[in-house]
Amino acid sequence: MEKDKKTWNKSELWTNELEVLKSIINTTGLTETTKWGGPVYTLNGKNVLGIGGFKNYFTIWFFKGVFLKDEAGVLVNANEENTKSLRQWRFESVNDINEKLVLSYINEAIAVEQAGLGIKPQSREIPVPEILQQELDANPELKAAFEAFTPFKQKEFNEYVGEAKQEKTKLARLEKIRTLIFEGRGLNDRYRK
Repeated sequence: MEKDKKTWNKSELWTNELEVLKSIINTTGLTETTKWGGPVYTLNGKNVLGIGGFKNYFTIWFFKGVFLKDEAGVLVNANEENTKSLRQWRFESVNDINEKLVLSYINEAIAVEQAGLGIKPQSREIPVPEILQQELDANPELKAAFEAFTPFKQKEFNEYVGEAKQEKTKLARLEKIRTLIFEGRGLNDRYRK
C-alpha cells in the first residue's frame, strides 16, 4: 500500500495570496521550479527564494536571507537552533503585501546570490566509539583498512556502532563491520549505485 505523498499547501487557504506573490516574483527573471512540494525560485540553478502557505500565514522565504539588510525588520528565523541562513517574511493577508518592498527584498536576494555569498554547512564530527577504537588499536590490519576509507564512510561506521544502546548490540555491529572493513566495502555501499 503506497503512502499518500505529502504536499506543501494542502489547505489551499492562501491560493490568491500566493498568486499575488508569484506575480511579483515573475517580474524578476527568476526561474520557477518545484522543490519539497512547493514553488521555489532559482537563479542559474541556485535556490533564491520560495513561497508557501501555512495554517496561520503565508510566506516568502529567502534561502540566504541572513545576508539581507532587512531594513523593514520583516524577516524571521523560523528555527533558531537549526536554521543558519534561511529567513521568512510572513503575511497574514493580501493587504500585508507591499509590492515595492517585496520586490526590493527579492532584488537584494538576487544580488546576494550573484555575489556568491553563503554559509558553509558545518560537518558534525562523529567520534570513533570506544569499542571500535579499542578494536582498531588492537588490530593494525583492521586500522589500516579502516583508514583507507573516505572520512564519510568512516563516519558511517562510527555512527552505526556508536548509536547502539546495548553492549551486545555494539559487539554485533562491530563484528558486522569488521568483515566489511577488511573487504573494503562501506557500510551502505550496497545501496549506492
